Amino acid sequence: MKKAKVLFFIYQMGGGGAARTLLNIINNLDRDKFSPMLVTLNFDGSYESEIKEDVKFLKLPTRRLSKSIFQLAKIIKEEQVDLVFSTIPRVNTIAILATMLSFSKAKSVVREADNLGGDFKTNLQLLGFGMMYKLSNQVISLSEGVKENLINKYKVKATDIKVIYNPVDLKSIRNKVERGQIPAEHQSIFDSSDKIVVTAGRLVDQKDQRTLVSAFAKVNPQISSRLVILGEGPLKEELERQAAELNITDRVHFIGFQSNPYIYFEKADLFVLSSKHEGFSHVIAEALATGTPVVSTDCKSGPAEVLNKGEYGFLSKVGNVDDLAENMLHVLSLNDQQTIEIIQKGYERAHHFDAKKIVQQYEEVFLNTLTK
Repeated sequence: MKKAKVLFFIYQMGGGGAARTLLNIINNLDRDKFSPMLVTLNFDGSYESEIKEDVKFLKLPTRRLSKSIFQLAKIIKEEQVDLVFSTIPRVNTIAILATMLSFSKAKSVVREADNLGGDFKTNLQLLGFGMMYKLSNQVISLSEGVKENLINKYKVKATDIKVIYNPVDLKSIRNKVERGQIPAEHQSIFDSSDKIVVTAGRLVDQKDQRTLVSAFAKVNPQISSRLVILGEGPLKEELERQAAELNITDRVHFIGFQSNPYIYFEKADLFVLSSKHEGFSHVIAEALATGTPVVSTDCKSGPAEVLNKGEYGFLSKVGNVDDLAENMLHVLSLNDQQTIEIIQKGYERAHHFDAKKIVQQYEEVFLNTLTK
């Protein structure tokens, strides 16, 4: 059987969840059935070094999405691509247009990764994205909540949407935990008897680390602890000022983006996600896979699905400092046996998202789309 050539298109292979998802799909795709290639704009991304060697990787000579349409269309035509897969609304729009303008047999599959919405202008924009999505051959949603949003705000038909959860590469995570080592400059954080709370994500409004820092300030006087924040972003200075105002500067550690966050997760007593909205929340599934208990906001729409409405972790009200602090204190106060039980349940849940299983679902969608 001839292998299907699948072109994966993304803005850049940076440190975000969308890039990590693409990495997991590409690396685990069945090479007997598919030949994957990756195209990005002209940016360097932190996950590039993890792409398997057999993947053809091209960078377009532009950093502007609007200028990439015809360049991408040319590649689709010349490489005789069978299927184009993309994620993130603006990137999806470009991928759909480029696939059409390639005047080839290539088909388009787009993935929606977040529960977007807001004011009138934003919702009007989502309708525009929805009109474009209808020109694709298949829409994939990474959670039931995101599917609901696609139906209500993008006006995409339910029958045109397939839900596939994010793939978590359990084997890769295990290897990184076993072979990784906390850098010397961070080792002292973990050498104390303090409880360690960790979070990871861009320092942006969506992730709402402000609420987490305030909640941690309530937790620390009751249980001596440290907050480790992984990630970069425009709110770093503001969050540092907040920590200073709350007199917890020596207890909050901003350690930037880490290519191997799992060694930090595994050493922590608790992982906390404080987001205002998520599509799926890849990172809490990864935290469960490292054996770390999870507290998350019950934001639209991923965490409740990943944690199965609180069965595998604790859900807090969005933006509620007291509720978040209460759940954090609860987990940090558990005895050893209770903690072991939570960790075991977390491992059990993480296996529901094993990349090998999830990528098989993607393969099925790809093959079905090609025969439409």
